[in-house]
Amino acid sequence: MDWKDVLRRRLASPNTDPKRKKSEQELKDEEMDLFTKYYSEWKGGRKNTTEFYKTIPRFYYRLPAEDEVLLQKLREESRAVFLQRKSRELLDNEELQNLWFLLDKHQTPPMIGEEAMINYENFLKVGEKAGPKCKQFFTAKVFAKLLHTDSYGRISIMQFFNYVMRKVWLHQTRIGLSLYDVAGQGYLRESDLENYILELIPTLPQLDGLEKSFYSFYVCTAVRKFFFFLDPLRTGKIKIQDILACSFLDDLLELRDEELSKESQETNWFSAPSALRVYGQYLNLDKDHNGMLSKEELSRYGTATMTNVFLDRVFQECLTYDGEMDYKTYLDFVLALENRKEPAALQYIFKLLDIENKGYLNVFSLNYFFRAIQELMKIHGQDPVSFQDVKDEIFDMVKPKDPLKISLQDLINSNQGDTVTTILIDLNGFWTYENREALVANDSENSADLDDT
Repeated sequence: MDWKDVLRRRLASPNTDPKRKKSEQELKDEEMDLFTKYYSEWKGGRKNTTEFYKTIPRFYYRLPAEDEVLLQKLREESRAVFLQRKSRELLDNEELQNLWFLLDKHQTPPMIGEEAMINYENFLKVGEKAGPKCKQFFTAKVFAKLLHTDSYGRISIMQFFNYVMRKVWLHQTRIGLSLYDVAGQGYLRESDLENYILELIPTLPQLDGLEKSFYSFYVCTAVRKFFFFLDPLRTGKIKIQDILACSFLDDLLELRDEELSKESQETNWFSAPSALRVYGQYLNLDKDHNGMLSKEELSRYGTATMTNVFLDRVFQECLTYDGEMDYKTYLDFVLALENRKEPAALQYIFKLLDIENKGYLNVFSLNYFFRAIQELMKIHGQDPVSFQDVKDEIFDMVKPKDPLKISLQDLINSNQGDTVTTILIDLNGFWTYENREALVANDSENSADLDDT
């Protein structure tokens, strides 16, 4: 019987006690009780709450404590077995060669220049013959991802093969990095990454010339770039996923190329010439040879035209030892100044410029730093520039959301952060900005003279 009909009949039935008439509130309460009862029966009754909670799957597993040696060993062994199993699931060189042979055999004419193509039908045939390890690559999603403007609906065999190679490399590298993940939580601490790079050095031909005594400085130089850009909150650890997603590992493994050009080596932070250059600069600045840099020693960095006000802020905010800077802190300083367009570098410099720790730069902050530029201009016999003009130019360049404040995000969004910071901290940088039109004209004239000759 329908519960609604039962409820109607029950309410319509005469009162069993004719002497007592129920109040309107009692009738409503009875109606609600009956409704609850019959509705619960209709829905099959309420489940036991305690039983329901028992079905929630376990989602937290406590890490073994330091004194639980057996549990730690068990966890390490199980992780090692898991990573070995994952490694066996990857394509080896012989299987990759076989895949290339099958793709080449099933190419779909006509070719585009010298590039072989394959249609979806042949793509699936190759997938069937390539074996179970390749199954994940032969899907409609992968084919659609690589399909561009071919009028026959085909994809490039070379592009597909490079896609497979890239995926295999990423998984191999993920497994390789995970072996150094002591905590097993998907991130690497500074010491973990140092161990990884130290053991990687012998496999990189471009680093063959490094003396073993320099290895520790090289590792420190390499690791610092990862942590400066991938650990902005300075937690002391970075996700393995973030390492794989950025280009730094590509730059590092590029050193496997024995024929890497001189230009590529000079622009690659991880190359031997670059590491030696940075460390050589540090040694040259360290005039008292105590292995640390004082404010006076750091003032000779680059063109030696950074303002004292800015340098004061560096030593106030950055980690120092008895007022002097070590090599690791120096590396952060160099990475910030050499990559001023990058958000992590702007964050580093912005923190130094934000003297009141308010999270934004106002007119007072800008004037505080630019006043030091004006003083240097007087010392060098240059006519000081009006702060009002510079302030207006900075706000015009940045176009902040608040017309009176410049936030870090404003600086990043403007794509002018490198120019703004240079104007405020470096006399040579300000002079270059101020005379940019004359410098461009001179470059054009020099180019024209070369063309004439």
